[in-house]
Amino acid sequence: MHAISLLIIASLVFALAYRYISAFLAARVLALDATRPTPAEVFNDEHDFAPTNRWMLLGHHFAAISGAGPLIGPVLAAQFGYAPGFIWMLVGAVVAGAVHDMIVLYASTRHDGKSLVGVARSELGPISGWLISVFMLFLLIITMAGASIAIVNALYKSPWGTFTVAATIPISIFIGIYLRWLRPGKIGEATAIGVSLIIAGVIGGAWIEHSFLGQWLNLSKEHLSLAIPIYGFLAAGLPVWLLLLPRDYLSSYIKVGTMLLLVVGMLVANPVIKMPAFTPFVNGGGPIIPGTVWPFLFITISCGALSGYHSIVCCGTTPKMVASETDIRMIGYGSMLIESIVAMTALIAVTVLPQGDFFAISTTPDVFRNMGMHMSQLPALSHATGEQLAGRPGGAATLAAGMANLFSGIGGRTHLMGFWYHFAIAFQALFILTLIDAGTRAGRYLLQEIGGTFYAPMKNTTWLPGVMLTSGLVCGGWGYLLYGGSISTIWPLFGVNNQMLGAISLTICTTILIKMGKRKYSWITLSSMLFLLVTSIAAGIANIRRYMHDGNTLLTVISVLLLIVGLLIIVDSVRQWKSLLSTQVESDIEEEALIKVA
Repeated sequence: MHAISLLIIASLVFALAYRYISAFLAARVLALDATRPTPAEVFNDEHDFAPTNRWMLLGHHFAAISGAGPLIGPVLAAQFGYAPGFIWMLVGAVVAGAVHDMIVLYASTRHDGKSLVGVARSELGPISGWLISVFMLFLLIITMAGASIAIVNALYKSPWGTFTVAATIPISIFIGIYLRWLRPGKIGEATAIGVSLIIAGVIGGAWIEHSFLGQWLNLSKEHLSLAIPIYGFLAAGLPVWLLLLPRDYLSSYIKVGTMLLLVVGMLVANPVIKMPAFTPFVNGGGPIIPGTVWPFLFITISCGALSGYHSIVCCGTTPKMVASETDIRMIGYGSMLIESIVAMTALIAVTVLPQGDFFAISTTPDVFRNMGMHMSQLPALSHATGEQLAGRPGGAATLAAGMANLFSGIGGRTHLMGFWYHFAIAFQALFILTLIDAGTRAGRYLLQEIGGTFYAPMKNTTWLPGVMLTSGLVCGGWGYLLYGGSISTIWPLFGVNNQMLGAISLTICTTILIKMGKRKYSWITLSSMLFLLVTSIAAGIANIRRYMHDGNTLLTVISVLLLIVGLLIIVDSVRQWKSLLSTQVESDIEEEALIKVA
């Protein structure tokens, strides 16, 4: 199988889905109204609420939903072969993920741009709203731990990589100052400078590695596992314009440019996929993600197919900037399809590596030795990149090696392998660091809101003691999981609860459709919700059994707690449906009786 075949299939299916399925949702299910004022128009303050060009908002929303998930999940799931992940992303994005994003974005827009918690309180009541706050807080902590593990495994004992990633922090701060005070409004200049400096950081890392500074950047996993949470605590306290926004802005350009370059590279090189369509690990016993292809494939790949995390974004800044309801189709449905293409390119990039090389990078040396496989090109790849690639689980190093292999293969420019590898590491790290910054802030807000129920001053997001305490608790929470966890324990925990959040947000969407009198269309969200619910419960129970077997009490307790909270929210939703449907049926009977009398 050639890579170009998969890209052509995906492009054709996504084009047809956008043309017909999203149009059906817009016209029949949601009845999007271009004349209806949006929250951006009603509450326009040019700060949080502001009508935004739909193409600009598409870029913002895509950058917000496509963090580390579409780059890590498909790489980990490649242990099952290339076919399971590709089919799940192809079908899941079209009939579930994009539908979920579009309807959740619509729901928040119709609820004055409220958060998912606010929408839940309006539709389900205060109890479910409070439970969702708790659920989201834990999910954010798990998400940051899972993403951080990937970057720790990619950077340990790598002075070149560590310098390149660390350099993005002062570069982003400089761009923030540049746009704020030095050259306000000169976005084009700032972009050119920022991207050039990041590339210079990648190139300069090769020199730094062999200088006296190299020994100070040759960090162990333990050192990195302490440094990253400390960074998160400090970064989350900075003004958003100084670090978060400029890095988010730069990373969006780099992500789009890099993925376009990767697609072009695949079209030019048209590499052969060397991973089998299905590996024996579909039946379980995988060295990266434990368990069988169902349910674990569907909780490993979320971003790129269907992700509950997207509901947080769809109820975040995006609904506050929608200029017209009809833009929801392109922004909600379209962004999800673009993200799925990104996830597919990540899957293809690692499956063109020889199977033995893929598993040698993606597992620890002890595990790989017991697999009975042999490395093929990996020694040469390690020499060309200047890194010891074997034994770097987590997905980031595997993807970087695959991307470097593809880029360097175009025109036989293998001497640039080191540059491309470390550029790919920096490319991924930009999004993970942004996730850590934004996730810590979001977790802090949720914890302050929950804490404010018991102590009123905690709700004040400018109260310094509250900010310091909640930031410390959030960073301490995910930092503890990072320090003592591994990708095979944390990512399944993230996957289960991410998809449980997807089931929860789909129950809210179903409730809204029923209240709108569109119960005949409720199967659209209900079917995906039931699939996610059953999958999450099955994977969750499997995780709990494994954690108990390994004596991991903390992850066992977290898994049980979040499973119970998720089920309570869904039970509360079902109770609402029963009441609503009963009332609507009685109303229909009365209406029919009146018609007969008339």
